[in-house]
Amino acid sequence: MVEGKNGLTYAAAGVDIDAGNALVERIKPAAKATDRPGTMAGLGGFGALFDLKAAGFEDPVLVAATDGVGTKLRIAIDTGDVAAVGIDLVAMCVNDLVCQGAEPLFFLDYFATGKLELDAAAQVIEGIAEGCRLAGAALIGGETAEMPGMYHGGDFDLAGFAVGAMERGAALPRDVVEGDVLLGVSSTGVHSNGYSLVRRIVAQSGLGWDSPCPWADGTLGAALLAPTALYVRGALGAMRAGAHGFAHITGGGLTENLPRALPEGLGAEIDLGTWTSAPVFDWLALEGGLARAEMLKTFNCGIGFVAIVPEDAVDAAATAFQDQGQAVHRIGSVVSGDGVTYRGDRT
Repeated sequence: MVEGKNGLTYAAAGVDIDAGNALVERIKPAAKATDRPGTMAGLGGFGALFDLKAAGFEDPVLVAATDGVGTKLRIAIDTGDVAAVGIDLVAMCVNDLVCQGAEPLFFLDYFATGKLELDAAAQVIEGIAEGCRLAGAALIGGETAEMPGMYHGGDFDLAGFAVGAMERGAALPRDVVEGDVLLGVSSTGVHSNGYSLVRRIVAQSGLGWDSPCPWADGTLGAALLAPTALYVRGALGAMRAGAHGFAHITGGGLTENLPRALPEGLGAEIDLGTWTSAPVFDWLALEGGLARAEMLKTFNCGIGFVAIVPEDAVDAAATAFQDQGQAVHRIGSVVSGDGVTYRGDRT
């Protein structure tokens, strides 16, 4: 091979392969801790293997989901508090997956940055591993891309890919009927949607990420980085109890997401007085001058997940989430019609 006249290296161009290898070695224990039945190989290969038969499936249908964290990452990068955004990444994928009736099996991540900073990248991926552990999914692979010129300095982006399975014929939603009960499961905050508006409101308020939080102890940035709740284990228990469907309340809020779990000809009626609004949403509404309708179609407003259950399964389904430490509220019912109608007001 002919040597270049100026002796350039890949590292001189801004890509440090040794740092990438060091990252893989550092995160191997975290990934190994997520092993579950069906996991066949660790990190480092050209592809990842998973054995559906060993996972206990007889006639499986695979279900896949992909998502990111959105502009919440900007707050994490600006504050240097990146440890929990990996949990967000997993939650955004697996909470969607379980709405189809699937059990999450494994997860892969994509981490792209302008300059690989080992400690920060490891914190992110260790957060991903923690999210996988909480969801019962194995972290079996991923990609770390150092791309100078595409991202500024230590800026980074994340994408996640979750694969789950269900037995043939078990897809949700199914058998949803008028009169089914809507159980709302509490969120842990804003989760990972609406942050472009959140950031605009914060900028308008004149506060910084290190300012004292107006509604809680600690800084504003830390409060807004509360990780997305993982609803998988509760949802799987509710499925066994007879749930007819689920809705993950992401971008579009209750207004847009709940109808996705309802068949044609059926809508939802929600009583807004059945749960207490989290203070973060009260602050956003007041500071941003947001109308109720805008809040309900942008944010989760305190309800991050909805289970659609028959009356005789309400107690068992609620217990499935409560056993995971999640508060459950009977927020309404399935009605004839379409879309979501609201009555009452939040307290």
